[in-house]
Amino acid sequence: MKLSTTRLLAILVKELQQLRRDRLTFGMIVGIPLLQILLFGYAINTDVRHLSAAVADQAGTQLSRQLIADMEATQVIEVIRQVVTAAELKALLDRGEINIGILIPPDFERRLQQQERRAAQLMIDGGDPIILATARSLTNMSFNQRSGSRSNKAAEMFEVRNYYNPERRSSVFVVPGLIGVILTMTMVLFTAVAIVRERERGNLELLINTPVTTAELMIGKIIPYIVIGLIQVSLIMLLGMLLFRVPVNGQILDVYLVSLVFIAANLGLGLVISTVAKNQFQAMQLTFFFFLPSILLSGFMFPFEGMPKAAQYIAELLPLTHFLRLIRGIMLRGVELSQMANDIYALLVFMLLTIGFAILRFKKRLD
Repeated sequence: MKLSTTRLLAILVKELQQLRRDRLTFGMIVGIPLLQILLFGYAINTDVRHLSAAVADQAGTQLSRQLIADMEATQVIEVIRQVVTAAELKALLDRGEINIGILIPPDFERRLQQQERRAAQLMIDGGDPIILATARSLTNMSFNQRSGSRSNKAAEMFEVRNYYNPERRSSVFVVPGLIGVILTMTMVLFTAVAIVRERERGNLELLINTPVTTAELMIGKIIPYIVIGLIQVSLIMLLGMLLFRVPVNGQILDVYLVSLVFIAANLGLGLVISTVAKNQFQAMQLTFFFFLPSILLSGFMFPFEGMPKAAQYIAELLPLTHFLRLIRGIMLRGVELSQMANDIYALLVFMLLTIGFAILRFKKRLD
């Protein structure tokens, strides 16, 4: 068959007009590459700096203060807390409030003169191998004593204690995070596409004529996916423990509780997307648009501390950021939920806002 230039141009014009009318797709054409270049260009940084640290300076001497100042000068750490004991440092590590604890004993200056003894101790949250490697770079700095000309290498000075991942296995850090990543991708997509599919098939019009309220419809839609999400959590945890020897140091019940709230938060977002998207393709586009910053900014792939402050502020709005803190805190550090209440509250607020907004917007679309 011969190609007709006229018919070809007609189809081309039709497609261009359709794209022009489809504002969401046109926005994705510009938005996705713009989002990617901004995320990869500014937010993603494996050269981690300003790791949160706490110091227990039991010596309180000029030399101990000089050591702390020299460590801060490297910009690898940022001292945010001053405590007294090693137990307080360990508690801060357990709660995830710091990445590094620096313990300087009372006999610090005498230890400096003894080559066989370590003068101080670095307590590191080694769950993330990137943070561990960055923190251990402090052992390569030089410390010059003002009381003499002798220079000690910090490698000889510091005793390094690696908590939560002594074998330095990446799977210990990655597998708990995969629970959040997989739930984000599947829960948002399943809900968004399911509602849009109902609309495309005309089933929603049938439901309008029934006594079912909007809230009942929305909640009834998400309950089956909550069950599916919990099954996914169980499957990932089981494979993680059997294949990769990932520990669960906290309560299993706590894992399911935070997963339940996180699943509901993502399903609420999926409902919001379903009220915006006109078809299943748009629903998938919007899901990807949300999934990309979630996986890059949440701390799953790159250390949260390595991102600029602006990116960190955006990350605090994402449910995956808070879930990763919770799930890793429970599984790796054995933290109780009461010690991470702020992240639980953040997920609950996100869940209530998204479900509430979806119900309100859904009413508008059906009126």
